[in-house]
Amino acid sequence: MQSALPIQLGAASDARAFRRTLAGRIILAVSASAFVALSAHVSLPLYFTPVPLTLQTLAVIFIGLALGPSLGASAMMLYLAEGAIGLPVFSPNGPGGVAQLLGPTAGFLFSYPIAAAAAGFVVRTVRLRSQFSAAILAGIAASIFIFAMGAGWIAHLLHLSPDAAWHLAVAPFLPGEVLKISAAAGAYATFRRWCRA
Repeated sequence: MQSALPIQLGAASDARAFRRTLAGRIILAVSASAFVALSAHVSLPLYFTPVPLTLQTLAVIFIGLALGPSLGASAMMLYLAEGAIGLPVFSPNGPGGVAQLLGPTAGFLFSYPIAAAAAGFVVRTVRLRSQFSAAILAGIAASIFIFAMGAGWIAHLLHLSPDAAWHLAVAPFLPGEVLKISAAAGAYATFRRWCRA
C-alpha cells in the first residue's frame, strides 16, 4: 500500500504556492474580510456600553495568526474599506458605513489591521514549545492593541477618565476575550498540524 505522505506534502506545497500568487493573496484577503463581517453579525448589544459583544476579535486574531502580519493587516484594511463604502460588514448594532468609523466603536475597528499584524508577527517570531502557546501569546499581543485603541477612542470621544473607559470598554469584555484568544489559538494550532500532515 502506497503512503499518502507525498500527496499530503504536495497539497501543503500547493497551498503555499497559491498564497504567493497575487490572485491567491486577493482571494485570501477577501475571504478573511468576509469572515470578519460574518463574525461582526454575531452581535449582542450590552445596555451599559456602546460596544456590543461580537466575535470579531476572534476572527481578527485568527486571521493574523493564519495569514501573517502583512496579508492579515491587508485583509483588515480591506474590511474597513468595505465598511466605509457602505457594505453591511460592521456589527448591525451600529449606524454602519463611515458613521460607524467615527462612532464609539471606531477605535476597535481601526485597531484590527494593527492587531492582525501583531498576532501574525508574534506567532512567527516567538519560539515556544507549542504552536498553541505561541498563538496564545500572539492573541494577547493583538488584544492589547484592540483594547488600548478601543478604550482610548471612547475616552476621547465621550470625554471619559481612564478608569471610566476601562469599565466601559475593557473590563466587561476580558472574560470573553480569554475564550476568544483560546479558540483562535486552538484553531490555528489545528490548522498548522493539518498543514504539516
